[in-house]
Amino acid sequence: MAASKPFNCGIGPAFEVIGGKWKAVILYELQDKPVRTGELRRLVGSITEKMLIQQLREMESDGLVRRVVYPEVPPRVEYSATPEGAALNKALGPIAEWGRKYVAARGHVEI
Repeated sequence: MAASKPFNCGIGPAFEVIGGKWKAVILYELQDKPVRTGELRRLVGSITEKMLIQQLREMESDGLVRRVVYPEVPPRVEYSATPEGAALNKALGPIAEWGRKYVAARGHVEI
């Protein structure tokens, strides 16, 4: 994340870190336990492997996700939320609830 951008409030930097289609979903799936890459891809849904890896690398760089590689054959890689990622995930809870209500109020398919 670039620290040189001016922001009027904390929403700007938060959405800069979590922005895009996938990061909030990935973080949600990592909230309870470490998850292996293949399982994470299945949980997230229609994300490509390339996009998943790119998003995970960015989130790791931003301190939201921890990557652990186990020295096995074949190598096992697990991702988990860091304390900072868990705090962001908790902060996103009310936004997710707003989204559910927004969708329901417009008669769309429930989430």
